[in-house]
Amino acid sequence: MKLSVRLFFGLFFFLFMARMSAQSVRVITTAVPFLIISPDARASGLGDQGVASTPDVFSQFWNASKYAFAEEQFGIGVSYTPYLSRVTNDMSIVYLTFYSKLNERSAYGVSMRYFGLGEIQLTDQEGNPLTTVKPNDFSVDASYNMQLSPNYAMGVTLRFIVSDMKLETTQADATAAKNMAFDISGYYSSHRVPFADAEAIYRFGFNLMNMGPKIKYYKSEEGDFMPTNLKLGGRLDYLMDEYNTLGLTLEFNKLLVPTPPERDADGTIIAGKDDNVSWMQGVFQSFYDAPGGLSEELKEITWSAGLEYEYMESFKFRAGYFRESEMKGQRRWMTVGAGFKYNYTLIDVSYLFSTSKIRTPLDGTMRFSLSFFLDRKGAQKTENK
Repeated sequence: MKLSVRLFFGLFFFLFMARMSAQSVRVITTAVPFLIISPDARASGLGDQGVASTPDVFSQFWNASKYAFAEEQFGIGVSYTPYLSRVTNDMSIVYLTFYSKLNERSAYGVSMRYFGLGEIQLTDQEGNPLTTVKPNDFSVDASYNMQLSPNYAMGVTLRFIVSDMKLETTQADATAAKNMAFDISGYYSSHRVPFADAEAIYRFGFNLMNMGPKIKYYKSEEGDFMPTNLKLGGRLDYLMDEYNTLGLTLEFNKLLVPTPPERDADGTIIAGKDDNVSWMQGVFQSFYDAPGGLSEELKEITWSAGLEYEYMESFKFRAGYFRESEMKGQRRWMTVGAGFKYNYTLIDVSYLFSTSKIRTPLDGTMRFSLSFFLDRKGAQKTENK
């Protein structure tokens, strides 16, 4: 059967990246990569990072434990991200999230993510239309988060994933793949401390994301690795005065998935380690299995830096940069964004433009997010702003 160009770009983008002709390129690919695409405009404006930023409605994706430090009692968020906007106009990611404070020290959150690849027209060898399909990925998750001390919180998130990428054919196994995964996160926020001629707050966060068994397509016995990922980050909020705050953020990411080994013409491994292992073994093996040794392992770490200026909690300006090694995909881009708050509503926008020869599917994409806060607890505001 023949597939449309849209399907090629949407379904097999990451596989395409993994098969680039340059011999020095060794990209790690996983199933359901939509689970690690930044869903909201605030984090996108900071270079696609949020593990150590201040709490917001969309913390469920980046670091759910931040909810334990949220200032508002309830929050609802919705975000829309066009995907491959330079190729088509019917592929997008929609993200919905909600959190609620249970008490002064704990909170829970729930969220839903939908990645739609639009309509795909299938044809036979002669080009005659057969049927139209709508491949999609979907996930829903819930988290519980608690402060273990006045400055530190941890959270656990449970996630259910449905990947309906199988095209309908005469085969009887054209069913959606389903799987479970979980996150473990932590977040530290200091008290105000003297800094230069003013004060500052330090924040640190981590998140072990999408940990779980391999997802199995088409009744496969082997399965494909989930995009298990480790995020580590820090942030410095410089409180210049009563109205102005400048935040500097830095984040590191590493896929906890085995690196493909080098093989000879007969398929024998000549460098690296066998990547046909269990998901748990793959997590530990991902730290030492690169064929190029330690230097290649370090190249598997991506990093991003961001800057966020805030004026009176009403206006925010953001800029960020994301960088990945040429050997691991060469994804590099810059982002800009802004946020506008009025009463209990926050509007965030961001724009991404690629800075490398390998363009991201989100190049030239404008993202939008809406946040609504309910039952604002003004009396609860503390120095852990």
